Amino acid sequence: MNGLMQRPMLLLGLLALVLIVIASSVAIVPETKQAVIVRFGQPVRTFNVYRDNEEFGRTGAGLIARIPFAEQIVWVDKRVIAVEMEQQQVLSTDQLRLEVDAYARFRIVDPERMYVSAGSVERVAAELRPILGSALRNELGKRQFAALLSPERGGIMDRIQAGLDRIAAQYGAQIVDVQIKRADLPQGTPLQSAFQRMRTAREQEARTITAQGQKNAQIIRAEADASASRTYANSFGKDPSFYEFYRAMQSYERTFLGGSGDTSIILSPNNEYLREFQGRGNR
Repeated sequence: MNGLMQRPMLLLGLLALVLIVIASSVAIVPETKQAVIVRFGQPVRTFNVYRDNEEFGRTGAGLIARIPFAEQIVWVDKRVIAVEMEQQQVLSTDQLRLEVDAYARFRIVDPERMYVSAGSVERVAAELRPILGSALRNELGKRQFAALLSPERGGIMDRIQAGLDRIAAQYGAQIVDVQIKRADLPQGTPLQSAFQRMRTAREQEARTITAQGQKNAQIIRAEADASASRTYANSFGKDPSFYEFYRAMQSYERTFLGGSGDTSIILSPNNEYLREFQGRGNR
């Protein structure tokens, strides 16, 4: 002991070595990270792994211990990570070439599997990017361009997400969502041609709907006329004089009120056509 006291440099070196060993034995896992303890290249345990509906402050974050020099810590982000897809050209079923820009968001839910299969989060993103592009081309290639502008778009993205999620599970990842940022037609003549085809299709659809509406209106009008004729016939059978009066009133309305006002009619007061104005007692 006295020898150590006489050699202060040796004492300081030993103290520094002890502090290094202690510092290498512990680490603090933040809330936003997951930790994989790797011993000689093999994962042996994990800390602060993502769990659904976990409460902040009640996770596995905090102080952890490891064997100095023999075990290393691989940090894995616990937050949602975005994968930007390179712009893709997709041919829809109505022969329109679409320029699609999309992205996917994922999180690592099995950091040990991620380390074994990919080694890093960046590698997982690189593996998912071309798969996302392929899934988009396959799914959008089965649809018309108008489907991307309708509520059907949500179902399309759900199917793409489900397919991508099955592949992401192999890397210990979970797809949170898949979204299309842009789906545009190429600029220039193809764009104008596509718009013209869409306009023609919509006009044809409008003409079809109008023709069907006119047909239905004619059917309804014919049924109403037939019903009115039956009513008139029944009325004529029950009260012929009232039926004659009603028909005369209709004729007067069309003659005196339905014209343009450019025609004059000269009739004698005793004309048969005006007999309803004379009163029933004067006939």
